[in-house]
Amino acid sequence: MTTIRRWAAGVVAALALGGCSAGATSGTAVPAGAAAPDAPAVLTLTPADGATGVSPVDPISVAVAGGRLEAVALTSPAGKRVTGTPTEDGAAWTVAEPLGFGKTYTWSGTAVGGDGGRVPVSGEFTTVTPTGTTHASLNVTDDKAYGVAMPIKVTFDPPVTDRAAAERRLAVETSVPTEGSWAWLDGGAAAHWRPKEYWKPHTEVTVTAAVYGVDLGGGVHGDEDVSASFSIGRSQIVKAVTKTHRMIVIRDGKQVHDFPASYGLESDRRRVTRSGVHVVMEKYRTKGMTNPTFGYSDVQVPFAVRIHNNGEFIHGYAPSVASQGRENVSHGCINLSPANAETYFNSVLTGDPVEVVSEVEMGEFDDDYGDYYDWVIPWAEWQKKSALVG
Repeated sequence: MTTIRRWAAGVVAALALGGCSAGATSGTAVPAGAAAPDAPAVLTLTPADGATGVSPVDPISVAVAGGRLEAVALTSPAGKRVTGTPTEDGAAWTVAEPLGFGKTYTWSGTAVGGDGGRVPVSGEFTTVTPTGTTHASLNVTDDKAYGVAMPIKVTFDPPVTDRAAAERRLAVETSVPTEGSWAWLDGGAAAHWRPKEYWKPHTEVTVTAAVYGVDLGGGVHGDEDVSASFSIGRSQIVKAVTKTHRMIVIRDGKQVHDFPASYGLESDRRRVTRSGVHVVMEKYRTKGMTNPTFGYSDVQVPFAVRIHNNGEFIHGYAPSVASQGRENVSHGCINLSPANAETYFNSVLTGDPVEVVSEVEMGEFDDDYGDYYDWVIPWAEWQKKSALVG
């Protein structure tokens, strides 16, 4: 399942990326550091004492010049100590867990100067109270294999207004060099990332949306960080040319199947299987098909693989077997015999590309469906959809 992380590895850089109320107990002993001879201790609080509206992603620390920290604690309103990381010389202590929204935190402790004098660590600050929060969710999950056309999708609910701020907090790491870019689709509710070309098989991928505590527009902040690590499986590409009435399956560069097929009826533009790179979204061993426009309801078909949210599937359909390989009679789906549909069904991964060539293009009007139409958009245009372009 999707990994939810409230504290990122950037803690060592004093960057808090977490999201729950501070609560773990910190140690009070701080390693001794070298103090300048006869110098008094001078403390610096970050943020400054009395600061308000502090973001949980801001650096939060206490540092001492001319001495060392003898003991230090940062306490939540509930009286629980926040965990922190001291430097080896005792010159600084940095928060090492997430803080909460709208809470006042209090410093305590002592510092010892080179002159032997003790200075109290004291002060407080208050974290920001958002006008609202938004939740980021991913379309990929941990430890799952996807096809070579799989886009990464981060959906914000509600949608964000500062897309640039959100995109700066999104990251994709790959085990092999992979050129890719973010683009805002789905009416601006989601950021999609895809490679310039299909993924290389067996690439390991980690996506992170470190948005907790970040103002994503109008005072609306991310409510938590999310991440997932997944892999790309073997390459499997479907070549579907409607005029040939065949469906070719290419696996790792070799043709493994050539199935007779029936595509959408060309004489009715509403029924044509549309041209473009479709992406496998999900699959069902049995699926009920309903289309009031054409007068059928809950027609059960076997081995249905969804390639579009408007109702386009690759599925078995015994009544059209006589037409498969000869003519196109479907309502937009790709019909195979039940046996061939099962063979394909058993081999498919979410994210596999289905490259359809027909007379009607699949375009960006599919935005309303929340589909994976990412590959229909030329690369140069795709890059322009990033909020950070320019």
